[in-house]
Amino acid sequence: MEKNDLLYQVALTLIEGIGPVQARQLAEHFGDAASVFKARKKELDIIEGIGEIRARQVKKFQDFKRAEEEIIFCEKHHIQPLFITEKNYPQRLLHCYDAPALLYYRGNADLSSSKIISIIGTRNNTPYGKQVTEQLVAGLQSHNILIVSGLAFGIDAIAHKASLQNNIPTIGVLAHGLDAMYPPQHKPLAKEMLLNGGLLTEFRKDTKPDKHNFPRRNRIVAGMSDATIVIETAIKGGSMITAELAAAYNRDVFAVPGKLTDTKSAGCLQLIRDNKAVVFTDAEQFVEAMGWQRKKISPKKQRELFIDLTDNEKIIVNILKEKGTVPIDDIYLKSGLSSSAVASAILNLELQNVVSVLPGKMYQLT
Repeated sequence: MEKNDLLYQVALTLIEGIGPVQARQLAEHFGDAASVFKARKKELDIIEGIGEIRARQVKKFQDFKRAEEEIIFCEKHHIQPLFITEKNYPQRLLHCYDAPALLYYRGNADLSSSKIISIIGTRNNTPYGKQVTEQLVAGLQSHNILIVSGLAFGIDAIAHKASLQNNIPTIGVLAHGLDAMYPPQHKPLAKEMLLNGGLLTEFRKDTKPDKHNFPRRNRIVAGMSDATIVIETAIKGGSMITAELAAAYNRDVFAVPGKLTDTKSAGCLQLIRDNKAVVFTDAEQFVEAMGWQRKKISPKKQRELFIDLTDNEKIIVNILKEKGTVPIDDIYLKSGLSSSAVASAILNLELQNVVSVLPGKMYQLT
């Protein structure tokens, strides 16, 4: 990426009145961030959701020095800025309408790994919550999974620590800039995570962990994962927000049942009662529910599948042959076909018993 491109990408996120939705809209409309700033006001005016006021804010923006300072900070601390149009941007987030236009990332994990889950819960966990979290993570060790959480006290930190102990890459999503750590007690844990995982945020340096930043952080935790597992939570709190967001993004949600009298299990029980979450019992049950335990068919059988397939069907079969189990969103991305073409091809493949559908709109070869 050219440094000049990055300058405009950062600048786009600095414009007053332009949030993630509008920033993405502008970048997609004009093709790149630089073209947004070069556009005439009347070209900006007519874009739905932008209008005259936001167009005026774009045209009067001059604070490129602030964007330059952010870039210098990133270079100094080996931070990767990830704009929404780049291939290293977390691909699952692309299907969330309010995805951040720009992310800041330090680490070595693949943010679009084939299997990503988020593990979340209360900051004031019980011994039961700690035990369940540690058993869950240990049970996932052999499944090539990336574990995401919010690096908060309680269940988040337990999940990150257990991941590192089991040599599972883990990502901490932050509600502040990468120039600080909140809570500060987690600085050693964060440093360890950089060696097997990383830290991710949409917030620039000098951004404090203000209360309103946490729901924004939670949407990233929910959106970049295939499934969210809620260990313990009260009826109100950040974990419930994350679970609701995950459900809204059409992600699978699991919740650990607890005692009826335990307030820290009340949120989990409510999610289960309202059919917003599947009951979580153990790692084996979870992996089976996600369809991650199915065996791949033999190469010989795969070759036989191509006899009577259309070109579009062959494209989809090739994707599944290479990746194994694939979410429908990834099929849209990797195939390059229109949504209607994908839907038609998949339907025909299902009717021919070539492809089977799994929970969470995941597909694999039969």
